[in-house]
Amino acid sequence: MAWFLNHYKCERGKRRWADEWSCMCDDECPHCGARYMTPHTSEDLTTLIEQEGSNFVVRWSPETAEHDPDYRVLGYFPTEQEAIAFLSAD
Repeated sequence: MAWFLNHYKCERGKRRWADEWSCMCDDECPHCGARYMTPHTSEDLTTLIEQEGSNFVVRWSPETAEHDPDYRVLGYFPTEQEAIAFLSAD
């Protein structure tokens, strides 16, 4: 997997934050500096379907992504269902 939105909760201050990373990694609390906070949930953002005008664009973040997702366009589709079907195909 190449890109994630990780959700964290600080064990010290109980504050919550989210951060995007190329893996499901530990983070430092931006509020109190506590280290090694493990994400309690993560959303896989490796592939996205976004509407652009009347089309739906499938974007993919390659495994080489490090500091940003570096999305590549895989295709344009007239309906969201066709974009979903494209991602579901082997």
